[in-house]
Amino acid sequence: MNKLAIVLAGMGAFALTIPTAPATASLETYQARVAASSAASNARDDMMDAFGKTSLKPGQYVWRDVPKSAGAERVVISLGDQLTYLYRDNTLVAVAAVSTGTGGHPTPPGIFNVLEKKTMHHSRKYDNAPMPFMQRIDRFGIALHAGHNPGRPASHGCIRLPKEFAKKLFAATSVGTTVMIGA
Repeated sequence: MNKLAIVLAGMGAFALTIPTAPATASLETYQARVAASSAASNARDDMMDAFGKTSLKPGQYVWRDVPKSAGAERVVISLGDQLTYLYRDNTLVAVAAVSTGTGGHPTPPGIFNVLEKKTMHHSRKYDNAPMPFMQRIDRFGIALHAGHNPGRPASHGCIRLPKEFAKKLFAATSVGTTVMIGA
């Protein structure tokens, strides 16, 4: 099983090494949810350091050029802040305002991997709804994709991204990319 090291801000040289989900499974254990929430919390600080911002308006994103040689991509999603962060190793590349699942259709917290990518997909569950730049992360239909961003949870569990951000994220990631979803 692959490992992902997360350096916890404010904890000195301490590093937490957690297993990442195999390309065919997800980790929705208590430990995975805690690690994903910790990563989301640290990402807020990284956003301030990298972009001088603590929040984004609905549909907004920021992106900076970080060479692929900086390391493997990792996506961190903060359900509480409604933000998605893209890292290359421990370097923050981008942040986008998102819309995740509602109380009746929550986005599952935990650690996942991108299982499938399609530039255009249509939902089999929800009236053939378009899902541009779809990156599926579980076997039940949860995916990152371009969609409406009202600034609050509003999806059926998917992570809706601003369209141009979704396109850039789609190009930056690959099948197997780690996706951490935390509170």
